[in-house]
Amino acid sequence: MLLIATVSLIWILPLIGIVMTSIRPEGETLKGWWNIEQFTLTLEAWREVWVNYPLWDALWNSIKIAGISSLGSILLAPMGAYAYAFLNFPGKKVSFLLLINAFVVPNQILIIPLFTLWRNIGLIDNIFSVIIPFVALSMAWAVFLVRNYLVDFPRSLIDAAHIDGCGHVRTFWSVVLPNAMTPMAAVGILQFMWTWNSLMLPMLFLRENIPLPVLLTKIKGTYEPNWDQVAVATIITSIVPLLIFLYFQKYFAAGASNQSGQKG
Repeated sequence: MLLIATVSLIWILPLIGIVMTSIRPEGETLKGWWNIEQFTLTLEAWREVWVNYPLWDALWNSIKIAGISSLGSILLAPMGAYAYAFLNFPGKKVSFLLLINAFVVPNQILIIPLFTLWRNIGLIDNIFSVIIPFVALSMAWAVFLVRNYLVDFPRSLIDAAHIDGCGHVRTFWSVVLPNAMTPMAAVGILQFMWTWNSLMLPMLFLRENIPLPVLLTKIKGTYEPNWDQVAVATIITSIVPLLIFLYFQKYFAAGASNQSGQKG
């Protein structure tokens, strides 16, 4: 118990520091947020962030980008995983190996080709200029994750659906998908966290429709660090991913019973 309490304290200390920094004048926190010899409670940093920066617009852009990207991965990854788990087609093993090799492809090598393509078709400063790469780049690990789950899926359920006259599409939607909430929840959480916190692609492809991570770079000035305002933006940025995780985590418990072929 002492070890668990120590680890929990270590993990929560940065959160306490961010909150303390956001509600105190910057001059006080420069001496260390833990220094309480002089403690002045103020919400000036919160007011400055909301008044001087398009925080609401950036929050909405982040929600749209991360939400659509996660939904795309959640819908497409199980389809690919079903094909690799239950279908037989020419080049199956080779294509799966190529898919796995996509793990090691650095995202940076795609920047110049993508920028040229988006500029030519007029997609710069459109949220789909980052959503499309986000979904495409997630397919390798997402299909791999869901496919590994489906390998242990009861084959008898698939055979029973085929005996009842179901094709692969009906079997996928009616039998496999309702019982694969656990890997879908994992894909959703991981994809949302990645796209929500991503900085490189939005900074390169977006000009006006910037998400929160890009806005954070603007709040942190070149000559003035504005640590109190950065702390405010960090808290706001962290709230939505926390809510998403709390919502999706219930599917992990449900997935254990679903994998046995029984719907909870």
